[in-house]
Formats: sequence, C-alpha cells, structure tokens
Amino acid sequence: MKRVLAIILGGGAGTRLYPLTKLRAKPAVPLAAKYRLIDIPISNCINSEIQRIYVLTQFRSASLNRHITRTYGMAGFSQGFVEVLAAMQMSETPSWFEGTADAVRQYLWLFEEWDVDQYLILSGDHLYRMNYADLVQRHRDTNADITLSVIPVDESQASDFGLLKTDKSGRVICFSEKPKGDALKAMQVDTTVLGLTAEKAKEFPYIGSMGIYVFEKQVLHNLLKEAPARTDFGKEILPASASDNKVQAYLFEDYWEDIGTIEAFYNANLALTRQPNPPFSFYDEKAPIYTRPRYLPPTKLLECNVIESMVGEGCILRECTVKRSVIGIRSRIETGCTIDNALLMGSDFYESPTERLQALESGKVPLGIGANTIIQRAIVDKNARIGRNVQIVNKDGVKESNREDLGFMIRSGIVVVIKNATIPDGSVI
Repeated sequence: MKRVLAIILGGGAGTRLYPLTKLRAKPAVPLAAKYRLIDIPISNCINSEIQRIYVLTQFRSASLNRHITRTYGMAGFSQGFVEVLAAMQMSETPSWFEGTADAVRQYLWLFEEWDVDQYLILSGDHLYRMNYADLVQRHRDTNADITLSVIPVDESQASDFGLLKTDKSGRVICFSEKPKGDALKAMQVDTTVLGLTAEKAKEFPYIGSMGIYVFEKQVLHNLLKEAPARTDFGKEILPASASDNKVQAYLFEDYWEDIGTIEAFYNANLALTRQPNPPFSFYDEKAPIYTRPRYLPPTKLLECNVIESMVGEGCILRECTVKRSVIGIRSRIETGCTIDNALLMGSDFYESPTERLQALESGKVPLGIGANTIIQRAIVDKNARIGRNVQIVNKDGVKESNREDLGFMIRSGIVVVIKNATIPDGSVI
C-alpha cells in the first residue's frame, strides 16, 4: 500500500449536521464518547497500511487541525503523515472549493509530487471499518481506471445515493447521482450479480456508491484537468467517465452508515450501546479506531444505575440513572438526573469544586448536568451548562425549531443543545 495516497474529503459547511458544525468542521464532530468523525477513515487507512493521508476542508478547521496534530504525529524515519489542507485562494484558483472534485483539483499540484500509482478518495462523515487493501487489490486485479466501493440499497434509501448499473464482470455501465421518480426506477438492477440471494436482491434492488473511490493517478489528473467546469465526483465526474474509462464496482459486505444528518448521527451513536451485538464495534484489537490520547482519570460512578450505555473517561456521575445513552469525556452528572436515549458529548475542561461552588452561589450554572434534570432523545454538545430541575424532553413533539438565542435547536424531533450553551435552572424544552 506504499503506492497509494489517501485523500479524505472533509465536506463543506456541514449544514445537515448544524448546529454540531456551528463551531467546528464536520470531520471534527465528536463521536462515540471519545472519538471524532475523522478518526474513522484515518484509522481505516492506518490499519490498511496506507500512511500518506491528506484531509481537505475549508470551514472552521482549527479544532480539526489541533486534533490531527495531537493524534497522528508519525515521527521517525517513516514517510507517513496526516495533514489538513484547507481551502486557499491563489491567482489561478481565486474561489473556494466548489465541490468534491474541485477540492481535489485545487491541490493536484501537491498530490502529483508523490510517486504513487493510485489515489484513494474517502468521505469524512461515514461510520464503518474497511480494509482498503482489499479494495485497492481488486482495483489492480481488474486493471480498472476507477473503482467504486458499493453496497446494495433498498427502495426507501435509493434516492439518497449515487446509483449505478454493472455488467456481469462488475464493470460500471451507468451512473446516476441521487435520481428521483422515473430516473430512480430506471436504475433498478438484479443485485444477484453482486452475490446476493434472490430474496435479498428483491429487498435491495439498487447498487449504491459509498463515496469511496480508487483512481489511477493519471486518470484522475486527466479527468480533472480536461473538464475544469466539473466540480463534483458524484454528479459530474463519475457519470461522464463510465463510458470512456474502465470503472469497476467493489461490493462492501459489512456495516456502513452515512452519518451526515442530525438524525443519522444520533441513531448511529445510540446504536453503539445495543447489546449484545451493536452494528459497529470499537472493541476490535486487530483493527482499532485511534484517537487523541488525553490521559484522563478513570470515570467515577457513585451509586448510579447505568443501563446499556457507553461512558467516556474522566466522568463523574452521582446517584443518577443513565439508559441507552452515550456519555462523553469529562461529563459531570449530578444527583437525581435521568439521561434516557441521549448523547452527551462531554467537556473540553474541568471545573474545580471551588469554581462549581462559586458558580452556584452566584446564581450561575456550573459545567455539566445539574441535579434532578431529565434529558430524553437529545444531543448535548460540548461544554454545555444544564441547570438544576431542567427538562429536555421535547414535550410538545416539535419536529423542527430554531432557538439558537436560547441555546438549542430541534432537528427531526431531536433536541440539540448547542456547544457552550447555558440552559438555566427549571427550564423546560
């Protein structure tokens, strides 16, 4: 895999994940109590022995830069690195990134300096574990110009994907990005060609692109340089390349989830608490997911009732009930609280007992979750201050609401408390 360069697309402004992306780039959004989204593709690369990795982003990249610098320093004699490339304006490219392909195009001058055979292009907001070496080897064995990693897709999800058709050899003969109506129906295929049973093929009659591509180096350079007006891989580059290039499909047969929306992000996190078989497990010694070592103390559970939950390091929970929830690092949950089907992202720092006491005495809200508070079906972003006797339960069943002035929003019925927000004592949401 030394002949492969990985390029991770950090995404745009992350509007579908707002307000989690209000103060950070999408790949820097916290995940599963202690990780960040970017840790998934980077860890997959490292476990696949691909150690030259660029991350492209253009929005609020400070925390992403900091995380990558502190986590993935590959010192010594290795040529391995993980480096963030932020959008920049130059005389020949005066605009910001205008799409996934345009982001790669603007840095072709840097990528072509590397003596590699293939580029592996990845997305920064998916949850999965893949050995990219298998994908690259399939690409090489079939002498492909481009290889797309694909999954079978059912009718309800099909219009959210780039869909494709293949011949019996797995060569892509048609590609359509997020088709609707008659165009969607036209992309139905017999997915037994992928190895599915006849029964499964009826349930999953579409082939969806995962947004994971292998390009031959020169092929990618030619495609991007010859058509500078084409700015997106899924919408323009791939549909146009199927006829003139050998494009192959690679079937991925394990768990994969696009967590680019609030609802998908919430569901994917809470699914990790499922027992005995969560759809994705971080407990795999052969292919670990890496993240920043923070050297935090163990978590304290003081007379708590914790049911099917994940709790990060450095937390203090007192006489509370936690049900099917994910509790992030340095979380502080006080007496009498109920946390039910919620995602708490934790804190970036601690408040000392003296600071907490001073805050209470002055009528302010300390960091963490105050006593006798109830939080249900919610996401609480980092460094939030939730007062005492608060109810975050979406009591009116609101689907969408924007109350940034009050420190929260509601997306798909999920209450999202914004990073650094304060919810006063006695509030009901």
